[in-house]
Amino acid sequence: METQGMLASRFKTLRLLAGYKRVTLARRAGVSESSLKRFETSGEISLKNLLRLSHGLNRLQDFSSLFEPLEAETLAELKAGSERHIPKRGKF
Repeated sequence: METQGMLASRFKTLRLLAGYKRVTLARRAGVSESSLKRFETSGEISLKNLLRLSHGLNRLQDFSSLFEPLEAETLAELKAGSERHIPKRGKF
Protein backbone atom coordinates (compact mmCIF):
# COMPACT_ATOMS: atom_id res chain seq x y z
CA MET A 1 0.00 0.00 0.00
CA GLU A 2 1.38 3.37 -1.03
CA THR A 3 0.36 5.13 2.19
CA GLN A 4 2.28 2.63 4.31
CA GLY A 5 5.49 3.34 2.44
CA MET A 6 4.99 7.09 2.71
CA LEU A 7 4.41 6.88 6.48
CA ALA A 8 7.44 4.63 6.94
CA SER A 9 9.63 7.01 4.96
CA ARG A 10 8.42 10.03 6.93
CA PHE A 11 8.94 8.21 10.19
CA LYS A 12 12.49 7.20 9.30
CA THR A 13 13.28 10.80 8.35
CA LEU A 14 11.95 12.02 11.72
CA ARG A 15 13.99 9.38 13.55
CA LEU A 16 17.17 10.39 11.76
CA LEU A 17 16.53 14.11 12.30
CA ALA A 18 16.09 13.38 16.01
CA GLY A 19 19.48 11.65 15.93
CA TYR A 20 18.28 8.21 17.04
CA LYS A 21 19.74 4.93 15.89
CA ARG A 22 17.15 2.20 15.38
CA VAL A 23 18.27 0.34 18.48
CA THR A 24 18.06 3.48 20.63
CA LEU A 25 14.54 4.42 19.55
CA ALA A 26 13.35 0.82 19.78
CA ARG A 27 14.54 0.57 23.39
CA ARG A 28 13.14 3.99 24.25
CA ALA A 29 9.73 3.01 22.84
CA GLY A 30 9.65 -0.56 24.16
CA VAL A 31 9.51 -2.07 20.68
CA SER A 32 11.83 -4.67 19.19
CA GLU A 33 14.46 -3.36 16.82
CA SER A 34 13.28 -5.86 14.21
CA SER A 35 9.75 -4.39 14.35
CA LEU A 36 11.14 -0.91 13.78
CA LYS A 37 13.33 -2.12 10.91
CA ARG A 38 10.38 -3.94 9.31
CA PHE A 39 8.28 -0.78 9.57
CA GLU A 40 10.93 1.44 8.02
CA THR A 41 11.67 -0.97 5.18
CA SER A 42 8.22 -2.34 4.34
CA GLY A 43 5.67 -0.13 6.11
CA GLU A 44 4.36 -3.12 8.09
CA ILE A 45 3.67 -2.45 11.80
CA SER A 46 0.96 -2.98 14.38
CA LEU A 47 -0.99 0.04 15.54
CA LYS A 48 0.22 -0.55 19.09
CA ASN A 49 3.87 -0.44 18.03
CA LEU A 50 3.31 2.56 15.76
CA LEU A 51 1.85 4.48 18.69
CA ARG A 52 4.74 3.42 20.95
CA LEU A 53 7.34 4.49 18.39
CA SER A 54 5.54 7.78 17.80
CA HIS A 55 5.57 8.40 21.54
CA GLY A 56 9.29 7.64 21.55
CA LEU A 57 9.78 10.45 19.02
CA ASN A 58 7.41 12.79 20.93
CA ARG A 59 5.03 12.75 17.96
CA LEU A 60 2.01 11.03 19.52
CA GLN A 61 0.01 14.25 19.08
CA ASP A 62 0.14 13.66 15.30
CA PHE A 63 -2.65 11.10 15.75
CA SER A 64 -5.07 13.53 17.43
CA SER A 65 -6.68 14.65 14.17
CA LEU A 66 -7.00 11.16 12.67
CA PHE A 67 -10.61 10.26 11.85
CA GLU A 68 -11.95 13.69 12.82
CA PRO A 69 -15.38 14.43 11.32
CA LEU A 70 -15.17 16.34 8.06
CA GLU A 71 -15.94 20.03 8.31
CA ALA A 72 -19.15 21.31 6.73
CA GLU A 73 -18.65 23.48 3.65
CA THR A 74 -22.15 24.95 3.49
CA LEU A 75 -24.74 26.07 6.01
CA ALA A 76 -27.02 23.23 4.90
CA GLU A 77 -24.27 20.66 5.56
CA LEU A 78 -23.61 22.19 8.96
CA LYS A 79 -27.29 21.96 9.90
CA ALA A 80 -27.62 18.42 8.54
CA GLY A 81 -24.53 17.35 10.49
CA SER A 82 -25.89 18.58 13.80
CA GLU A 83 -29.16 16.72 13.26
CA ARG A 84 -27.58 13.53 11.95
CA HIS A 85 -28.14 10.36 13.98
CA ILE A 86 -25.01 8.27 14.48
CA PRO A 87 -25.91 4.57 14.33
CA LYS A 88 -24.61 2.15 16.94
CA ARG A 89 -23.62 -0.44 14.30
CA GLY A 90 -23.13 -0.73 10.54
CA LYS A 91 -25.81 -1.87 8.11
CA PHE A 92 -23.69 -4.06 5.85
